[in-house]
Amino acid sequence: MADRLDTPKEAKRSLLPTIRVEQDAFGRTAEGIARFMGTPRFLVYMTIFCIAWLAWNVWGPESLQFDSAALGFTALTLMLSLQASYSAPLILLAQNRQTDRDRVTAEQDRQLGERNLADTEYLAREMAALRIALSEVATRDFVRSEIRNLLEEIALKDSARDAEREADRQAEREAEREGETPTGKDAQA
Repeated sequence: MADRLDTPKEAKRSLLPTIRVEQDAFGRTAEGIARFMGTPRFLVYMTIFCIAWLAWNVWGPESLQFDSAALGFTALTLMLSLQASYSAPLILLAQNRQTDRDRVTAEQDRQLGERNLADTEYLAREMAALRIALSEVATRDFVRSEIRNLLEEIALKDSARDAEREADRQAEREAEREGETPTGKDAQA
């Protein structure tokens, strides 16, 4: 029967137990080791270790020597090769984790840049709108001139009204002098 794509495969059983390693903890450990191996302290420790190894196997008691100089310090060579064979993958793992962090940081920086650009564009639009609005706003001089014009109009109307009242009073006085009483409009007022 053909495998269906909409159903998951059954888990395969194995005779050996599956070892589960927490990726993040292992990665942090690998980074710690890689960082330590890149320090001057590690180089000093490694140099002291190699000097002590060589000194013991050259000048130490012959019965207690474990790596012969005649064989070219084979055990030391094997230990340094083993250390190097583990160092390279640990350093690569640390670099991969750093690359992932750099990628996330770059993405966050890109998003922050986009937000800053959007904010800047928004502020530029707002500034342009304010400039347009301010060009339509009445200035202090304009308002003063309008008020001055209104005051002049009011003064003209007041003087015209005063002149009209004065003319009416004059006409009443003349009518009283002649002995007549006002009729029509003047009487009703």
